[in-house]
This record gives sequence, structure tokens and C-alpha cells, in this order.
Amino acid sequence: MSERSERTAAYWCQYAWLADPTDGRSAVLADGVLVGISGDRIATIERGVAAPPAGAVRLDGVSVPGFANAHSHAFHRALRGRTHGRRGTFWTWRDQMYGLAATLDPDTYEALATAAYAEMALAGYTAVGEFHYLHHQPGGRPYDDANEMGRRLLTAAARAGVRITLLDACYLAGGIGEPVDAVQQRFSDGSAERWLGRVGALSTELDGGSDDAGRAQCGVAIHSVRAVEPAAMATVARFAAERNMALHAHVSEQPAENEACLDAYGVTPVGLLHRHGILGDRFTAVHATHLTTDDIDVLAATRSRCCICPTTERDLGDGIGPTAELRRTGGLCIGSDSHAVVDPFEETRAVELDERLRAGRRGVHDPGALLDAATRSGYAALGWDGGAVAVGGLADVVTVGLDSPRLAGADLDEAAGAIVFGASAADVRHVVVGGELVVSDGAHRTIDVAAELDRTVRRAWTLVQR
Repeated sequence: MSERSERTAAYWCQYAWLADPTDGRSAVLADGVLVGISGDRIATIERGVAAPPAGAVRLDGVSVPGFANAHSHAFHRALRGRTHGRRGTFWTWRDQMYGLAATLDPDTYEALATAAYAEMALAGYTAVGEFHYLHHQPGGRPYDDANEMGRRLLTAAARAGVRITLLDACYLAGGIGEPVDAVQQRFSDGSAERWLGRVGALSTELDGGSDDAGRAQCGVAIHSVRAVEPAAMATVARFAAERNMALHAHVSEQPAENEACLDAYGVTPVGLLHRHGILGDRFTAVHATHLTTDDIDVLAATRSRCCICPTTERDLGDGIGPTAELRRTGGLCIGSDSHAVVDPFEETRAVELDERLRAGRRGVHDPGALLDAATRSGYAALGWDGGAVAVGGLADVVTVGLDSPRLAGADLDEAAGAIVFGASAADVRHVVVGGELVVSDGAHRTIDVAAELDRTVRRAWTLVQR
């Protein structure tokens, strides 16, 4: 029997947002909740426990399911504070990002990603979907271990204590019908078949149990219709279907992407993905900002999910997606993407607040649905059966303190609204992942997050400036 299956723990929650066992989606707030852990899952839930029994860890505040960051590019964290005040567009920002991407090696990438994931843990993210395309050495030559960079991301997540789905991205072109440029050579395997061989090896290894903590798995991604031609898209989708993997793609992030796709193929990106059998209940469209009515109908009919990244989309001037209409799809979830902000509360409420700006009315997305999107739906998009405080579920729990100026005076009868619209990452007091306490009293238990971010970001930019 493994160490993971033998481990037990108990947590006493002052208040807990418990899943309704009748439908798994709605939830209720309960007080004095004792949660028993066996392995990495919740074994028992007992309500009405007035005080923590001996041996139980006390979690004061409101405990909610762990948040899922369904879309991350870890190395983008080094851009914060260095690019966001500049003029330009998504495309000029991309040039700055490529300058950083050109310099990272496995050691610097692992260190930076560890700090970035630890910051996510502090903020209440317990799972991350890493959309990974920085595969090879500068110039495109594979490392001796072709999956070296991906393995470093898995190591980084393990060190930070968060769950990870490594969404290994197929990236083969610099634009529709265009070769990759000098920096993009690092991203490309040259063909879908070579991508398949590399990713298949890592996926098989993880399926064989190389991740002893059970907190890592492989998914796959099509970078975009700009970077992957249709036959290669179909190869990626078949591989995902054969292994029942999560499949993600950047979709309609920019109007220029839509225009190029229409010119080349006569359909929108969603239309092209649908034509080649990509969409479905394992698929997540990232951004989905510039969609037609027909696009939304197709996403809804195929039960595809959509990952909204509001803080990045507004930072880059991408636009506001049609999230009210996208409620008809397989579900909304959130991501921090470029990490301009790492705060699941800010991403979650922005889905509603941006929609208010777009629609001119309030209350389009109710607080419970928003909390569900940030937790259960995000976990599902990453291939995990978590995101709820429920017996049998993954023991991933975040406790939000009630003692800050942001939540002072909150009405717990409106707990979901108070948390979604009032809390920030600074209010996260405790984080439990797989039954283990990763953040305690607002501090990461093994990493000085601010110091590591300062060290690794400065090191990355020293390399850029050489």
C-alpha cells in the first residue's frame, strides 16, 4: 500500500461551502464542519461540530473548494511589472514575451515556474492547467530528454504543492501558411508525428504512476488555428480521445486571428475546429472573445467548455467575451494566463463585472454559478474530478479569512456573493491540496514566495539583457 493511500488527516472548518449531494453543483454554507481525509480524498464530513477535536487542524474562516487556474503560461510571470505600462497591442506585447522566451533554460524555467506556482497556491489556486509550448533549445534542437522542459514544470508544481495538468501544446507554424520564426523554433516539434512521439512517451510514463503524489497528469493542446494546420489538429484530437485527455486551444483571442482563418479556410476558428472533429466535452476553448452567434451555437451543441482569462484579456486589450451567451456551453472556467494578476477572486468576479459593462445590466452570472465556474468546472476542464467539498472528492480546500477590511461586516447568508465580490488573494488563510496543508496562516509552508519571485524574475531578465 502506498504512503499516499495510508495518510489520514482531519480539518475542522469554522464554516464550509459544502456541495449538495443531490446534484453536485449547488452548495450550502454549514458551520462547525469536521472533514476527515484518507489519502488525497475527503472520506467523511460531519456538521455541527462545535469545536475542533484533538488532532484536527483548525481552519477559521469560510472553507471553499480549491480554485482551478485552467490556463497558465508560467514563464509569463516574469513580464509583470516590466511590460504592462507600455503602449501597443497584443502583437507588440507578444514581441516582448518572445524576447523572454528566447532565453530560458531548464534550470531558470523550473525556478521561475516554482515561484509562480507557489504564488498561485498562496492565492488559493490548488490546480493549474499549464499550456506548455516552450519545448526545445533555442534554434529548435531537442534537449537530450525531449520532455526536459515539461518535466521541469511537473517538478515545479510538486515543489509548490499544487495539482497540475500539463497541457502539452502542438505548435508547428508561425501563422497560417507561414514557417516558424527564430524564437518559435523552440516551440515546434516540426511535425504532428514528432509531437505525438514526444508527448506520448511522457503521457505513458505518468499513466504508469511516475507521479507518486497523484497530483500530475498530461493533457494536450492545439496552440491555435494560426499555429496548427487542420490535419495536425486532427492528429492531436485523436490522441486526446484515445487517452481520454483534456484538450485545449486558444480560440478567437484576436480579430486578426478570425480574419486570417476566414481568408484561409472560409470559416471562423470555431467552425474550423468543428469541421475537423476537435470540439466536444473534453475540449476547452481558451479566451473565446470574438465569437459569432453560430460559433456560440456550435460550442453549446458540442458541450465544449470555455476558459475566460479576464485580467489578461483586459491587460492586452483583447476585448470582452460573450460570457452570458457562453453559459449555454459545457461550462465556463477561469485562468490567469499571463499572470498580470494572480487572484482567483478577481478573475471570477470579472466574468460578471465585465459582462455588466458589455450588457449594461447587473446579475447576469449569480455568485454560486461563478464560484462553481472557478472550482468544479475548472477542475473538469483539466481532467480532475474535484472542485467540491464533498465525500469522495479530492481534498483540495481553500479557507478565506473573515477578519480583513474587505470582508468585515459580510452577511454569511450571502456567503458566495461576499467571497466572490469582496475577497482577494490576500484573504486566503489556508490551502489544503490532496489532504496536505500547503499554505498555513497566509504563508507557504516551504517556500518564501516573494523572495523566490524576486530572485527568479530578476535572473530571467538578466539573461534577456545579455
